[in-house]
Amino acid sequence: MTLRAHFDFQQRLDRRTLLKGAGVSMAMPWLSAMDSTFGASTKQVPKRFVAMTLGLGLLADNLNPTQTGREYQPSAYLKDFHDLKNDFTVISGTSHPGVGGGHRAESSLLSAAPMSAGIPSGNSISVDQLLAKHLGHETRFPSLVLALSGSNSPSYTENGAMIPAESSPANLFTKLFIADSPADRRHQKYRAREGRSIMDVVADDTRSLKRRVGVGDRDRLDAYFTSVRDLEKRLASSEAWVHKPKPNVKASKPLDIANPNDFIARQRLMSDMIRLALATDSSRYVVCHFGSGSGVVPLDGVEEGYHTLSHHGLDEEKLSQLAIVEKAIVDSWGDFLRSLKDVDERGESVLDTTSVLLTSNLGNASSHSNRNMPVLFAGGGFRHGHHLAFDQKKNHPLPNLYLSVLQQTGLSTEQFATSTGTMPGLEPTRT
Repeated sequence: MTLRAHFDFQQRLDRRTLLKGAGVSMAMPWLSAMDSTFGASTKQVPKRFVAMTLGLGLLADNLNPTQTGREYQPSAYLKDFHDLKNDFTVISGTSHPGVGGGHRAESSLLSAAPMSAGIPSGNSISVDQLLAKHLGHETRFPSLVLALSGSNSPSYTENGAMIPAESSPANLFTKLFIADSPADRRHQKYRAREGRSIMDVVADDTRSLKRRVGVGDRDRLDAYFTSVRDLEKRLASSEAWVHKPKPNVKASKPLDIANPNDFIARQRLMSDMIRLALATDSSRYVVCHFGSGSGVVPLDGVEEGYHTLSHHGLDEEKLSQLAIVEKAIVDSWGDFLRSLKDVDERGESVLDTTSVLLTSNLGNASSHSNRNMPVLFAGGGFRHGHHLAFDQKKNHPLPNLYLSVLQQTGLSTEQFATSTGTMPGLEPTRT
């Protein structure tokens, strides 16, 4: 039954059911129309954003320097970052206002949507998807949502739907760089055109329905109709990409790592794929969720499962083993930054134009606390080299960092989630 026939068949319309159905049909990353409060993207060197998110936090005493400002001494986890000190900032004393729930707060990690006892009142769009929604049309893939294992991610649409993650580097490489067969291209073109024709039907139904509802529902339908129009434009753009060749890269298709517990090797391999995606401008907005593996990470000195170690209860042996795992994670993140520094793009490194975030919803995994979240932030055209230390008891809103990223990346907005302004002390080196 077509949507038009469905509406003709119903004599008494349940508006809430319709809007729920509309929400489901719109549950994709970049569906709503361009809002006039957001600026257009630049034609200069593109600005990008990468978020790498952990499910089990990082030990604060090992991560955060004791001193504040620019003259801090590197912490245990940052002692091998001498060459990168002016490329990243350590941020402590931040969290998402109104967000609790321990592990479940993972869903609010990039959206900062308030939640109580792990139950969100309704999730909202994550910072990566907001960028993709307004600027993602300039690349073949408006965003990439990845994970080291599984499909869970902190990336959410504006309708509160989680975007499943791709966890296979081999599949990602194929998607990015392997030419589609003629049959695949025909199928993609068909799907784009068929989607556009369906949107025409939905648009007609929406206009007809507006005459039958009250003012409040009419406003909601206006928003839906705007989303429909935007989706039509994006489907047309998708059809155009079908005819454009994918980038040629010297790298070979990787082999996925079979050991599900080899956390660090998986992190490094996926980081290599992200670097290739950025360097070829295949996508500009990337999330990679590291998750919270439960097995024993194959590192010297580690004998217990990662999840068990993170819930250490201040046991010295567990803390010692956990530090080995976390130091390897942070070191791998540092190597990712170095790889971006090595890629030149019109006189600048890709790191210069890419904001790179490492964070977690847990400030203390052992107590399931969502306060004092670990935050390392690099690149993106900001002035780095310091430790921004906010109040450990009265945390600064982390959404302020997200607002700084949005503005620096090209969106002229003054608000994101529960932000109260941009993050003080984080200054752009250029606009």
